[in-house]
Amino acid sequence: MLSESLLIVACVLLVILCLLVLALLLRRPLELQRLLLLAEGGTAGQRQEAEATRSQLAEVERALSVRAEHARLEMQATLGTLSTSMARDQGDARVLLEAKLREMSEQAALRLAAIQRSVTEQLHQAVETQMQGSFQRVIDQFAQVQRAMGDVQAMTAQIGDLKRIFTNVKTRGAWGELQLRALLEDVLPAGAWHANRKLREDSDDIVEFAITMPVRGAARPLLAIDAKFPAEDYDRLLLAAEAGDFEGERAARRRLETRLRLEAKTISGKYVNPPVTVDFAVMYLPTDGLYVEAARMPGLIETLNREHRVLVMGPSLAPALLRTIQLGMLTLSLEQKAEEIQRLLGATRTEMGRMDEVLDKLAKQAGTFSNTIDTARRRTRAVGRRLRAVEALEQGEANAMLDLEDADEPA
Repeated sequence: MLSESLLIVACVLLVILCLLVLALLLRRPLELQRLLLLAEGGTAGQRQEAEATRSQLAEVERALSVRAEHARLEMQATLGTLSTSMARDQGDARVLLEAKLREMSEQAALRLAAIQRSVTEQLHQAVETQMQGSFQRVIDQFAQVQRAMGDVQAMTAQIGDLKRIFTNVKTRGAWGELQLRALLEDVLPAGAWHANRKLREDSDDIVEFAITMPVRGAARPLLAIDAKFPAEDYDRLLLAAEAGDFEGERAARRRLETRLRLEAKTISGKYVNPPVTVDFAVMYLPTDGLYVEAARMPGLIETLNREHRVLVMGPSLAPALLRTIQLGMLTLSLEQKAEEIQRLLGATRTEMGRMDEVLDKLAKQAGTFSNTIDTARRRTRAVGRRLRAVEALEQGEANAMLDLEDADEPA
């Protein structure tokens, strides 16, 4: 930088000198010589000043270099100290962070293990319960299928005997009644149905079976079920169908339809008596073949239901109706017990409040057991919060409900 400055100064002086020379050439020679002498003298002075300036600039440059070197060495030492201190701090922080991370990892692992055990236990319990329920349902259904197959085989093996039995009207009625009785005993609980029940005060007609319907209130209506088996008309229909006699089959089907309509009208007139009974009755056909023939007759079942309020059912549909009635009985029983359960929960809530007061009194008297008692009180309050929606009972009713002895009121 210094040599460039000197070069610029020299160029400027040279240009000035050239201009002066050029100007003097245009004037007198004496003045030219005088100016040349003056220019040479000024140039020599400026050269000396430039040399002095160069020397000063060199000394300043050397001083600045020395100072820069000292500053660099000091900065290097300071940076080394800072680097060592930061490395030491980073090492300590890394060790502390690793310890914290290790501790957090261990805690997380413990929590995850506990959660996994809890989830595994709950899942195992749920799967086991569901599997047991599924297996039980499969076993029950398989047992029902086996019983049905056994019944079909027994029915197939004894068709000849049944035909002989069914030639007698009284025997046919007894057979249908026995079959219906077995079905009622298998599905409904004892006391839910009655045999040979009189339904009208002004008549001596007795229905074979009457089921007590599950409805609210003291007076429960009855459902009348009567078994009918028009074997002669059904046999004529089967014989005509086997022989290929279409006209005879058509005539036998008309006679069977007329017989079923007559039986439905009789059942409706004798056994439908609201409010003693419900507003319909059931005509039970003891064989599925007879029920299928009735169902094949266009509009017969709907007409009997609409005009005479009689439901026609066979061995396949009657269990479904009885199962529905059984579920209704269970629902009604649960509703009747709901008030008792409500009172029991209210007594429990009352006793939990009394227990909290007793524990409070005990906590004041026994300071050494305060932590345990506080834990028990927290659990008691938690149960109380769960039962907050339940209405509390009076203390006497709560003691009687929970079979507790009456104690003094807490202080």
